[in-house]
Amino acid sequence: MLIRAFRKGDEDTVVALWQECGLTRPWNDPGRDIARKLTVQPELFLVGELDGKVIATVMAGYEGHRGWVNYLAVAPEHRRQGFGRVLMQEAEERLLALGCPKMNIQVRNSNAEALAFYRGIGYVQDEAISLGKRLIPDESTK
Repeated sequence: MLIRAFRKGDEDTVVALWQECGLTRPWNDPGRDIARKLTVQPELFLVGELDGKVIATVMAGYEGHRGWVNYLAVAPEHRRQGFGRVLMQEAEERLLALGCPKMNIQVRNSNAEALAFYRGIGYVQDEAISLGKRLIPDESTK
């Protein structure tokens, strides 16, 4: 798998992949999420290509205290082949190069497959509760 930075021409393919993987929600417009990411550390928005086709993504960021990962996706037909692990390793290496001491990931508690994946690559549950507050309404238009 070739790992490279997201390109604007990838958007439709990436959004379709996220939808296929069940990552999109009506309150998070994926097109808006992409547009926002391209304004902040776009070099940490990575895609994985196999035979010229985008099959995986990861969106990472670092705000000076913690690194974060969102939208890790691997096309269902390419899962369990190590692509997610390799993409996460690349994100970790890029964040480490920025001086990031720790990564955080939010996973829906109903997503047992994702929880097992992250635990399998060394992530543990923090003793913390995730809170959120919507600042900009983001109803999906797609």
